[in-house]
Amino acid sequence: MTPADVGTVAAAKRLVVKVGSSSLTTATGGIDDTRLEALVYSLATARTTGREIVLVSSGAIAAGLAPLGFTRRPRDLARQQAAASVGQGLLMHRYTAAFASYGIRVGQVLLSADDVTRRGHYRNAYRTFAKLIELGALPIVNENDTVATSEIRFGDNDRLAALVAHLVHADALVLLSDVDGVYDRPPSHPDARRIPVVRSRADLADVETGSVTAKGADALGTGGVETKVDAANIATSAGIVAVVARADQVGDVLAGRAVGTRFEPTGKRRATRLLWLAHATDPQGQLVLDAGAVAAVTGRGTSLLPAGVVAAHGSFVTGDPVDLVGPDGVVVARGLVNYDSAELPVLLGRSTRELAAELGDAYERELVHRDDLVLLAP
Repeated sequence: MTPADVGTVAAAKRLVVKVGSSSLTTATGGIDDTRLEALVYSLATARTTGREIVLVSSGAIAAGLAPLGFTRRPRDLARQQAAASVGQGLLMHRYTAAFASYGIRVGQVLLSADDVTRRGHYRNAYRTFAKLIELGALPIVNENDTVATSEIRFGDNDRLAALVAHLVHADALVLLSDVDGVYDRPPSHPDARRIPVVRSRADLADVETGSVTAKGADALGTGGVETKVDAANIATSAGIVAVVARADQVGDVLAGRAVGTRFEPTGKRRATRLLWLAHATDPQGQLVLDAGAVAAVTGRGTSLLPAGVVAAHGSFVTGDPVDLVGPDGVVVARGLVNYDSAELPVLLGRSTRELAAELGDAYERELVHRDDLVLLAP
């Protein structure tokens, strides 16, 4: 291995590989055994070299369509959940059989948003992954579609894969679909050019509006290349190299060959919970800060006190995520609030000492503690 290999997919010891529905299923919704077995072959080959693989696989809903008589992906949540319930078992059966032919055991891990946003839950998730890998099993991950509601979904498995990559301390994230990378304009355009390397978001500045969606959300999947770009940015901001490529290129990607679009790391690993807070939570309200509070939170890394808040919007309870907004309306941070929204009107703009003297010692606490707060890029 040369010094240039360090930080690349070729050098990655532990990888998260995500594959989309369109890369696993037929046009009518059934599982395409040829595609699935080709993917399993490439992953099994990588395992023989001592590498650790976590597979994030879409396809449960798509696999359940035909058995239930659906001709296309349903729009309503109840029928999606029914399809996922039928399809998840079919999908895991195929994976279990395919990996078994290479002597590899698999373990199913179904995650909901709560599993990666609540402290106790994500610790449990980490222990599950760690033990599966220690025992030589290959974890296969999907969103728990059968119970997730529209309010608590990840939205797409690309974002889930990026968060799992951080959770399991992966060195690389590989995002596979039916598109062989990110293009500067729609791939069907005769002058379309694949972008081989993204070193910062500035490298995508000249991409035509809408072109990163490529083929967009198809009849079976829920995301396009745009969601993969978002997921890659989540991973790279935490120091993880990411590649967007076509599913049949996975062997080349794992070998470090120049295919797809590689996103180079832009940041360093940070506390897992803060990554969850920034990327896997939906704010339940807003706290509007004065200019001094914005400076204290963003510049000095302090907790947010009631004295620095001029208004609160939304309905939330203690422990919910809320956005912290400056006087200009720009979101500067997200945090877990320590009060219910109904309690806030009498607290805002007042010092904790004053509140404790009037209401009791229980009110001498921060609105958002610095350990439960993450700054957001504009």
